Amino acid sequence: MPRTDVTQMPFTALYPLLVRKAEQKGRTRQEVEQVVTWLTGYSPDDIARLACSDIPYAAFFQNAPAMNPDRTLITGKICGVRVEEISDPLMREIRYLDKLIDELARGKPMTKILRSNPSAAGR
Repeated sequence: MPRTDVTQMPFTALYPLLVRKAEQKGRTRQEVEQVVTWLTGYSPDDIARLACSDIPYAAFFQNAPAMNPDRTLITGKICGVRVEEISDPLMREIRYLDKLIDELARGKPMTKILRSNPSAAGR
């Protein structure tokens, strides 16, 4: 059976998997929403609406209202690949979210997950 390209899969099929991963480790749907909101700029209402739509995963990221500029502070490995070294911009955005959900599921504090640029504090 041919593999399905994750970018073409519907957000409605993938979002519950992100939530389930977090919930299995004692985190909440609201925390997942907080992470997605921080990364993409979608509101919790937007996320709920999109989670019931047929929008492809690629379009979810491509149409994001305000990708967080501090997302570039997300580093480390996901599926054995360093996120910061992923050359495809869309796949890098997808893996940023994967990495954030992994950190959430591992119990990392929300303040650490939602990175902020230390040099921006003085602005």
